[in-house]
Amino acid sequence: MRGIDTQVRKIRRAVFREVANMAYRSTNLVDDMEALPYKLVDAENSPYWDNIYREREIVRERTRLAMGMSLRPEDEPVQVSQGVEESNIDEKYYEPPLMQVISSACNACPENRYEVTDKCMGCLAHPCNEVCPRGAITMVNGRSVIDQQKCIKCGKCKTVCPYDAISHQQRPCVAHCGVNAIKSDSYGRAVIDNELCVSCGQCMVSCPFGAIADKSQIFQLIRALQTGRKIIAQVAPSFAGQFGPKVTPDMLKTALKQLGFYDVYETAIGADMGAMTEAEHYVKEVASGELPFLLTSCCPSWSMLAKKFFPETIDKISNALTPMVATARVIKAQHPDAGVVFIGPCASKKLEASRRTVRSDVDFVITFEELTGMFEAKGILLDEIEALDMLEGATAAGRGYGVAGGVASAIEACIKEYYPDTEINIEHAESLSECKKMLMLAKAGKKQGCLIEGMACPGGCVAGAGTNIPIAVAAKDLLDFKNSSEKKIPDADVRQPDNK
Repeated sequence: MRGIDTQVRKIRRAVFREVANMAYRSTNLVDDMEALPYKLVDAENSPYWDNIYREREIVRERTRLAMGMSLRPEDEPVQVSQGVEESNIDEKYYEPPLMQVISSACNACPENRYEVTDKCMGCLAHPCNEVCPRGAITMVNGRSVIDQQKCIKCGKCKTVCPYDAISHQQRPCVAHCGVNAIKSDSYGRAVIDNELCVSCGQCMVSCPFGAIADKSQIFQLIRALQTGRKIIAQVAPSFAGQFGPKVTPDMLKTALKQLGFYDVYETAIGADMGAMTEAEHYVKEVASGELPFLLTSCCPSWSMLAKKFFPETIDKISNALTPMVATARVIKAQHPDAGVVFIGPCASKKLEASRRTVRSDVDFVITFEELTGMFEAKGILLDEIEALDMLEGATAAGRGYGVAGGVASAIEACIKEYYPDTEINIEHAESLSECKKMLMLAKAGKKQGCLIEGMACPGGCVAGAGTNIPIAVAAKDLLDFKNSSEKKIPDADVRQPDNK
């Protein structure tokens, strides 16, 4: 479904647009919040669900999440606007958890089930029956039938069927969660185990019913912009192409200034610093034999995965600042009185900006999808923007961070240039399931001397939960942007500030 303009995406975009619109124009926030479901759901022509009442309920919950608020309890009479006073502020507002399941939207899909479809030919050999280790398959009225009570979900029947007549039904959110954080409640609806969740957002973008959503900070960001304070944006490398094929980096910078941002930086500046810092770490710590391997640190969900499930690898995670935090510190050093906003593809960056172990210096985090809602609410047509500014400062190395393999490639380029006598071994994994396999191999001693890049999203940051365009298109656009860079790698003296 990624990159397809589905009904789920349309309603998400509509809610972001209208929440931004309320922040810009509302004179009675409570009334406007209560009225929004009726504005978005036409009683005569409901395009999303089979009845308008369920659809309006889902819009109510999406509105709350888009304003940074939590979902309402199912067993108490709570108005959609309850608690809005706490969220109607001009600074970061966050109440965990980040990812939430909208129960009224969940379809309670089968978690793991094999079923015989109408393609079954009732063949004489019936190999499905023969290979079933539990005798769960019988012939009824000339076709195979699976007894779900006996089935152990081994999949052998599907493998041997000559007509591909057996379907494996799996809950999409579960299939795309690499840490098994999706469970079921007593009604069979999805729930998220927050002790396991690493907030990558892949469940959210994989649910065909739009039942999973994360909390947004666009409302509070707009309030901050309205105060007249100096607010500076930094855009992640994967922004290339996210706002349309005609929108150049310079046009985007001008458009962001029209929204009220004082200035715009490339997060790739911090990525350049990170590439040089991690190159130095690899040479001094791994190539020297001090550490068995080094894990990159830029993807917060990858780092959370390692810390939660492989605690023995914690001291192998690079202590380099992530590009977001490094860039924020550059901005704060140059503009001590400024607020910093990270604009990117990632849901888990919202948690990284709020963590207490390392000061992030990031005041707000929004996604490309959420920023689109702000542009739409303001009536800014990006295709028609006349570029009045230049977005510059980073090298090809840092700009390549947005695609899988790009981080390791940047570090490798720096090592080859500045430490030419060092032999380097590169590995990278994308998607949480593949990242887990990689960490298991590293734990078993199979990745000695390696620099290991991990990306929670398959494809890298261009596949993040807050992106706007298909992954393949985004990867190509990012590569074009990277190749257009005048400078290929950062200077030898580029280093990050201390990780404190």
